Amino acid sequence: MTATRIARRELVAGFAMLLDVGNSKRLRFLIISGMTSLLFAGAVMALVLQIPSQTQRPVAASASSSTSAVPGAQSGTPAGSLPGAQATQGGLSVVALDPAHGGTDLGARGTGGIQESEIVMEFAAQMRRALEQQGFQVVQTRQGNDNPSFDDRSAIANAQRGAIFISLHISSTGVPGTVRVYVNADLPTVTTANGLIPWDRAQAPFLGLSRKLGDLVQGMLTQQFKGSPDTAQTAAIRQLRTTAAPAIAVEVSSVVVNDRADLDHMAPGVADAVARGVVAFKPSYVMASTGGALP
Repeated sequence: MTATRIARRELVAGFAMLLDVGNSKRLRFLIISGMTSLLFAGAVMALVLQIPSQTQRPVAASASSSTSAVPGAQSGTPAGSLPGAQATQGGLSVVALDPAHGGTDLGARGTGGIQESEIVMEFAAQMRRALEQQGFQVVQTRQGNDNPSFDDRSAIANAQRGAIFISLHISSTGVPGTVRVYVNADLPTVTTANGLIPWDRAQAPFLGLSRKLGDLVQGMLTQQFKGSPDTAQTAAIRQLRTTAAPAIAVEVSSVVVNDRADLDHMAPGVADAVARGVVAFKPSYVMASTGGALP
């Protein structure tokens, strides 16, 4: 019996030792698992903390890049003087310049081989410079010896926003040394069934503004060239009729002059006077556009 009891005790003790060994292994496993979890949690927290800082960097960069992209932002220019603000506030920003005739259409021809289509290109070049010096963008209906159709010329002007149209001519019957401005004669406003204005009546809604522009330009030209009319004249001008913008025709001197140099000498004065007239017209264009007179 004693031997049996001793054997049982030894068996129990041995079993207890096995349990202790199992517990220690289990404890060791729990400790390792806990440390692994802590390390994983720490890594996750570190990653979370890094994400905001990374997302903030592009925001800051985009903010600085958008500021530098705004014209005048780097130079400290006030917002009201930005080109975009000027276009909105000033209204008039583009002049569509139309040197008449071209190509096989020589226009009026005078003594000594004078051709209207050639001379108006020289006037246009000087007028363009004068207008650009006043801050206007200038687009031309032709750049060389080509002859766009009336509709093509009008389409160039009609495609612009905040524009006026000036067609340049040399007269065949005018008084030498004078300059005359023409606006289109009255056009009854006609609309189609869907409320649209026909192409050949595009000038009708702008006649009031065209007369204002014409009178201002004519006044400047009269100061420069004595004997010129005091106000703009009216005529049925095909080129102006299809233009959906304030539009005038400027007719210079005459091809019947003794010397072409007489015409060449007029070019700087004509360019300067027209540019000053357009500048004087600009406030009227703004009032019309804000008052709803412009489509």
